[in-house]
Amino acid sequence: MKDAGVIIKRLQLTEKGTHLSETGNKYLFEVCPDANKIEIKRAVEESFGVSVTGVNTMNYTGKRKRNRSWRYGKRRDWKRAVVTLKEGDKIDLA
Repeated sequence: MKDAGVIIKRLQLTEKGTHLSETGNKYLFEVCPDANKIEIKRAVEESFGVSVTGVNTMNYTGKRKRNRSWRYGKRRDWKRAVVTLKEGDKIDLA
């Protein structure tokens, strides 16, 4: 099992994430692409001291971007996790 600091890269503060945290007690995290749901759940519980009831994940492929010439590069692939917390638990976004 990986360390919690390796699995969770950052908490995503977006309009959608803020709306989900206010209405559904859900938070968005950018996580390591090879982490599974069990590892993500354990890492969030260890890092923030909350109880997790569900984890949904989404894989994103990096966009193809053109350089200053005719060549193309690619942004990195990444993974997002939507973590649902137990009623009454909360992660401080400040």
